[in-house]
Amino acid sequence: MIESRTTQRNFDGVRKSFVTLGSSLGAIVLALVICAVLLLLTGKDPLVAYRQILETGLSGDKLLEMLKRATPLMFSATAVAIGFKMNLFNIGVEGQYLFAALIAAEMGTHVSLPAPLHVLFILLVAMIAGAAWASIAALLKIGRGVNEVISTIMLNFIALSFIQWLFDNFFRDDSDGGLNVKTTKIAPSGRMPDLVHNRLSGMFIVALIVVALYWVVVFRSRFGFQLRASGLNPIAARTAGIPANRMVLLALMLSGAVAGLVAMPSVIGDVYGYGPSATPTQFGFAGIAVALLGRNHPVGIVSAALLFGFLDSTSAELQLSGVPSSIVKVIQAIIVLVVVIVNEASSRWLNRRTAERAAIALKGLASVA
Repeated sequence: MIESRTTQRNFDGVRKSFVTLGSSLGAIVLALVICAVLLLLTGKDPLVAYRQILETGLSGDKLLEMLKRATPLMFSATAVAIGFKMNLFNIGVEGQYLFAALIAAEMGTHVSLPAPLHVLFILLVAMIAGAAWASIAALLKIGRGVNEVISTIMLNFIALSFIQWLFDNFFRDDSDGGLNVKTTKIAPSGRMPDLVHNRLSGMFIVALIVVALYWVVVFRSRFGFQLRASGLNPIAARTAGIPANRMVLLALMLSGAVAGLVAMPSVIGDVYGYGPSATPTQFGFAGIAVALLGRNHPVGIVSAALLFGFLDSTSAELQLSGVPSSIVKVIQAIIVLVVVIVNEASSRWLNRRTAERAAIALKGLASVA
């Protein structure tokens, strides 16, 4: 009996995975069809646009650019997914990584360590800074019941204003008329080596490691079980002795720590110092789309980040071919929207099928009794 139940659970898990994969792939195809219709309505040939995207994106240089663009998206999406797993909407990844980037860039100039330790120190500072900024939203939620969506959005604006004030008052070099606004250059020992010179940062490997750790911590650890249980049913989790407030604090701090790594390819890869001109933006909000598209699963996050990186790497070439580069953003938005709708529909179908099978099984047991 036990073996049959285990086999049935494994079969249900495999079937659910195949349904999820099939629905996601079908949704992507449907999204491309919708985009093709939009292109036709604007007088553009969708076949030309899609062929240009494939031919451009599959070239060697563009594949490297795809990996480069996907790197910060993997960090951002993982940070968002950690919150999602506990039913927390961390919309503040943007502010967390920008705040962490400035703190880490400045702290990295004040230490002298061997190369590996120097890089590790900067990464740890970034994670601590990101976690500290995210903890503000956690404490507001725990202490005052402030919704994390509101607090994290407001903290984004506070972070941007605070960073701008710091740059204007403490990092402006007046020797050239005040035009040079950036932190002190980090020593070579504090810069991450490139996997491909000037094409792909070693942070790509770090991103893959972080995604793997996310899988271990969230899906294969006791802490991860408590986190997911708190997100699925907070009342049942509290009844089981899981401390709700502590889980909120730990989940948002862990999310903020991962968010702190988003801008690290710019901070420890830029030989000229970190400043407003080197500040990557919108990765926090793009990470939400990537996490939704990847369904908060490690494999899905990496796949979605690579897809977004692939599309982004082709946008400039589309413009040269007479196709608006903005079609890439349209494709990304429609893909996320359609995938979310289709996956929600497939999840409801699976839940309904599971409930029907459970009802049939209970009826059979009742008849036997």
